[in-house]
Amino acid sequence: MLSLRGAPALSEFRAQKLSEKVSLVIGRSLQIYAEFMHFVQLDEELTEQQKSTLNQILRYGPAIPSHEPNGQLFLVVPRPGTISPWSSKATDIAHNCGLDVINRVERGIAYYVEGAELSDQETATVLSFIHDRMTERVLSEFDQASQLFIQASPAELRSVDVMAGGRDALVAANSDWGLALSDDEIDYLVNSFTQLGRNPHDVELMMFAQANSEHCRHKIFNADWIIDGEVQMNSLFGMIRNTTNTSPTDVLSAYKDNASVITGHKGKRFFPNADGGVYQGNEEDIHILMKVETHNTQPLSRLIQVRLPVVVVRFVMKAQPVKAQSLKQACVASRSLTCVFLAASSHGKRTSVSQSVSSLR
Repeated sequence: MLSLRGAPALSEFRAQKLSEKVSLVIGRSLQIYAEFMHFVQLDEELTEQQKSTLNQILRYGPAIPSHEPNGQLFLVVPRPGTISPWSSKATDIAHNCGLDVINRVERGIAYYVEGAELSDQETATVLSFIHDRMTERVLSEFDQASQLFIQASPAELRSVDVMAGGRDALVAANSDWGLALSDDEIDYLVNSFTQLGRNPHDVELMMFAQANSEHCRHKIFNADWIIDGEVQMNSLFGMIRNTTNTSPTDVLSAYKDNASVITGHKGKRFFPNADGGVYQGNEEDIHILMKVETHNTQPLSRLIQVRLPVVVVRFVMKAQPVKAQSLKQACVASRSLTCVFLAASSHGKRTSVSQSVSSLR
């Protein structure tokens, strides 16, 4: 593996801003400097000409003087076992420039923290500012970056012995494998595989966990909606769709890939004429695209309370009935909080739903 220093990763302004934020939380002054580090996996040694070409490719970043860094090193790299988008593009560019001996190029950022030695708690604070633990890993030495290029052999298929161990076996696997299954999901899986007469495999459990992930619980949001024993005409998502059904004017497309298109205005675009290839202004419709992503709104959920009746929710994915106890008050933890209340207003009732069935208990 070839390691090459790059340009500073942060401008002077951004580096100072980061230093101030971290210092404020820790309670003492620290200085942070960051620069790119490039790691190159080679099939064979580079010639001098190839080294020169590679150095030109990797010459980018803020145009500020670099210096010999001091302080404690925190090397932030993509999680081993993944290939970053930057790596894919950089490797393609290297190959297009004739550097076929390069197998892959990957990039990290070396952060240097200057000041007194950091305690464990202070180190954790620094790490929370400089990396995303979902997609990145922090190393303490440059040589450790070689793990970025390790090709792991496929693991053997594993199973959870629910036939002999029952629910406890799946509870243990849920913790050991980080599946984040809820109690209701564990009960459902145990019952289902007991009826099937076999144990679930790790692939099946992982797929189930991801399909029912915390980010996108359509099994609840698009489930049957039953209040006080009465089946409602629309699910929660159906209530949102109902706003378009009742007021479809100027809506060209809705509920397709979390996006919608509404009527915009006339405008001119500059592109070549199809007949003669001459660039000119062409008048056409310019519609408006709206893109929405749903995320957890935990801060809001602790501030807003509503009254909920007895509710029965039936899962769409697995047609599993789940009963929730009657609550006088429950915190709202809906990912589309605004949408839910807008839909409820048009539907004639003030109705909300919690993040998951388990949170209603």
